Amino acid sequence: MQLIELRAYLDALLDAQRLKDYCPNGLQVEGRPEVLRVLCGVTASQALLDRAAAGGYDAVFVHHGLFWKGDDGRVTGFRRQRLRTLLANDINLFAYHLPLDVHPALGNNAQLGRRMGWEAEGRFADQDLGWIGCPAQPGQPAVSIADTLAERLGRAPLLVGDGQRTVHRVAWCTGGAQGYFEQAILAGADLYVSGEISEQTVHLARESGVPYIAAGHHATERYGAQAVATHLAEALGLEAEFLDLDNPV
Repeated sequence: MQLIELRAYLDALLDAQRLKDYCPNGLQVEGRPEVLRVLCGVTASQALLDRAAAGGYDAVFVHHGLFWKGDDGRVTGFRRQRLRTLLANDINLFAYHLPLDVHPALGNNAQLGRRMGWEAEGRFADQDLGWIGCPAQPGQPAVSIADTLAERLGRAPLLVGDGQRTVHRVAWCTGGAQGYFEQAILAGADLYVSGEISEQTVHLARESGVPYIAAGHHATERYGAQAVATHLAEALGLEAEFLDLDNPV
């Protein structure tokens, strides 16, 4: 498949320009003009790029790319090495941040909800990034949902607040979305699940009575890129693979 065709396809599929983001979404580094093999992952880390180079991949697709607003623009240190790996091996880099979070089928929120059996019924927070709906078994205590998350994600989450609160409405937003906790409460959530946690999150959980679960930034955002890999293989016939590089957060 020609790069120009894949670029247009992904931009349209993920509606790359719809959301206001703090990074460029789409093709971040241009490589060879034809793409047959794509390696998908969460972050454009050196480890992922090395695997792409060693495996002869034509493109890399990630959620967390190389360029962010506010970054030091100098190409030194780890930035130089990552770019050197891509350019020396003529590898294309695609990165989609918020567009991959919110996609209704392939997105991180959609995929986490699917794995947990949560039925989304609405959206909340800035740009409708947060999801809210019904848990798989309404009426369970929050601690039971935390146990299920541990089983499905393969790591123990951190639960703060009232673990015995009965959950009829669960809100979630993958990654570093602890800042939307108050908006989740205002939306009517009995429990809010995200990836990361901050010091003030603990106090809000205790004082509001709404428990909070930090299930891991990487742990909650593995599934969007994995879903894209499956989609590229099935829809376009590309050889697409997802590589989950261990990350404890």
